[in-house]
Amino acid sequence: MEKYPESVCTNPHPLNIWKAQELYFLRMQRNRDKERENMEGSNQCKKKLRVCVATCNRADYSKLAPIMFGIKSHPDDFELEVVVLGSHLIDDYGNTFRMIEQDDFDIGSKLHTIVRGEDEAAMVESVGLALVKLPDVLQRLHPDILVVHGDRFDALALATAAALMNIRILHVEGGEVSGTIDDSIRHAISKLAHYHACCTRMAEQHLIAMCEDHARILLAGCPSYDKLLLTHQRGDYLDIIKSWLGDNVQEGNYIVALQHPVTTDIQHSIKIYGLMLDALLSFDKKTLILFPNIDAGSKEMVRVMRRKGIEQHPNFRAVKHIPFEQFIQLVCHAGCMIGNSSCGVREAGAFGTPVINLGTRQTGRETGENVLHVRDADSHNKIFHALELQFGKRYPCSKIYGDGNAVPRILKFLQSIDLDEPLQKTFCFPPVKDSISQDIDHILETQSALAIDLGGTNLRVAIICMKGSVVKKYVQPNPRTFEDRMSLILRMCRDAMKDAVCLNCRILGVGVSTGGRVNPQAGVVLHSTNLIQEWSSVDLRTPISDALHLPVWVDNDGNCAALAERKFGHGKGVENFVTVITGTGIGGGIIHHNELVHGSTFCAAELGHIVVSLEGPECSCGGHGCIEAYSSGMALQREAKKLHDEDLLKVEGVDMKLSEPITAAHLISAARMGNSKADAILNKAATALGAGIINILHIVNPTLVILSGVLASFYQAPVQRIISERALFSTKGTKVVTSDLEEPALLGAASMVLDYTTRRIY
Repeated sequence: MEKYPESVCTNPHPLNIWKAQELYFLRMQRNRDKERENMEGSNQCKKKLRVCVATCNRADYSKLAPIMFGIKSHPDDFELEVVVLGSHLIDDYGNTFRMIEQDDFDIGSKLHTIVRGEDEAAMVESVGLALVKLPDVLQRLHPDILVVHGDRFDALALATAAALMNIRILHVEGGEVSGTIDDSIRHAISKLAHYHACCTRMAEQHLIAMCEDHARILLAGCPSYDKLLLTHQRGDYLDIIKSWLGDNVQEGNYIVALQHPVTTDIQHSIKIYGLMLDALLSFDKKTLILFPNIDAGSKEMVRVMRRKGIEQHPNFRAVKHIPFEQFIQLVCHAGCMIGNSSCGVREAGAFGTPVINLGTRQTGRETGENVLHVRDADSHNKIFHALELQFGKRYPCSKIYGDGNAVPRILKFLQSIDLDEPLQKTFCFPPVKDSISQDIDHILETQSALAIDLGGTNLRVAIICMKGSVVKKYVQPNPRTFEDRMSLILRMCRDAMKDAVCLNCRILGVGVSTGGRVNPQAGVVLHSTNLIQEWSSVDLRTPISDALHLPVWVDNDGNCAALAERKFGHGKGVENFVTVITGTGIGGGIIHHNELVHGSTFCAAELGHIVVSLEGPECSCGGHGCIEAYSSGMALQREAKKLHDEDLLKVEGVDMKLSEPITAAHLISAARMGNSKADAILNKAATALGAGIINILHIVNPTLVILSGVLASFYQAPVQRIISERALFSTKGTKVVTSDLEEPALLGAASMVLDYTTRRIY
């Protein structure tokens, strides 16, 4: 407790007592003022970011809602304001503002901005009406930042008003490419926006090419993926299907149709809509069809639908709106989705749902392999045939547009915004860079792959980045049974994916390298090696993809070694080359015109079973005289044991200190020390390998031969010599090199993922 000054208290004169009291209260007041200043300073340091989220329609709300929930869950950091406008407030489109209220969001302002007419002039008038009404709302709310989404004309009005009123703008899903006027609107909003949260690497590169500041671009992924990847496996999905389509409809036996007008070619889009309805009528499957959006031409499309009696047809259920959580279930479990909605090329890929994309509205979008494009949908038969091809299929899950962690990235990005930095945008004009890793402060991860090498002894999983570096590797003994093996694969992959988050790596997909004959198109091991039992006719892709929600690629280990060389090794930039693995067995892969050769039955590169002698030793394949029977590690080990059993592996005057088990290394060591019999065996092995490689040179004529595996360094010089002595003149100059890669199987598995996911574009 504060005391009076001692010098005053010793003198009890009333005047002195009064002075002491006055000094005491003055000091207390100063302390209180200082505490108040400290608290105000602290509050200023922790000032909440006032974020206004503006939503215009049901589609953009599905992307913005996860962000809104994220902001609402951090009341100490953010203050959320919600503005609703556009088709949310129109009865014909379901009055979808109610679902925002049902999500327990307080709507700060509702702006009726749509001028009815559903033609080009009405769209322009709607933008003008929004620009008239928005200034009062934005002035009243006075947000620090406005969040707008996508490419709608309503969003253009929002961005224009905010930019002119000096309000910072975060644009979600900018930088993407599609058809129609949406492209121009999307890019115009990006030029007005101060910050960008984009979904794909390609979109990020487009924004950089548009001279946007790379430091203000966040590669976040699509926010809707955060919700759909968590909720699409709800147990009540059958109830949802029946509530919308009837009690007799089963999972995978119905179609979801959603077609919007193309504002740059309205008449053609109406024609395609009619042809789609005709094809669906002929296909005779239960169909859930959603009304088109409010763009110019939508009224004519609805008239076409009604002329064909779709709303009364027993096979059709026509609806204006479906809650997003239920729509996810319906798309996930549909036999097919058809139309031109961005949902088909984006969200549906996360479930592997087959999609038929009609016309040009999504031209330029990055897509998964689940999408079949019918660009020139000019006939009923063409669309009907597409339905026959796609209906009922399932594809690997694709995560091109997100991994379910977009919202945490966006929230951290918002928290990093410095409101004291200049509001005026600056544009950058550097060359477009193909950046591999990003600024960790904005959680922009390194693109990486999950690689699996299924060996005879060990099962290996690794996180491998775009540069070919092994970020982290996991090794476990390979179980004997199929069930235990699959269980271990999934467990190791899940552990790796958890670690990838901490290691700042984004997993784009899974690549699997395995022995035996593989159908890479189906992801099935057709026949495996003797080292891996119970591993024939095994579908590896489906269980891994379903469990991890990632696309999966599978190929033979020899082919993977060739792919590794093409991306990371001596084969980089070489159009035609052959990789030969010299290890326990002999295998390899052939790259011809920059593409891997598989053959009609997927055994094109069984290089170890090229026959070099009709009377040669028996091979593990059952034949005689194969390269593998002469030159593999198993063959050399067999010959070494024979010499050892006959006491001929020793060298006179040299104590070799042989220890069991005898391996090919003992044979090589004996030959180097002067053992003539060991040397003769190795010469025969090198000659057999060289003769087999000459056969390859004379068939596919590569410019380079790459030897990989534990015996590569031993075989390189003799094989090069044999080629120069025995090959045709035109191939004598073919160079033979040894691989510099330490993990060719893992790197090759990773390259399947990295090459495909970074170049995939429609």
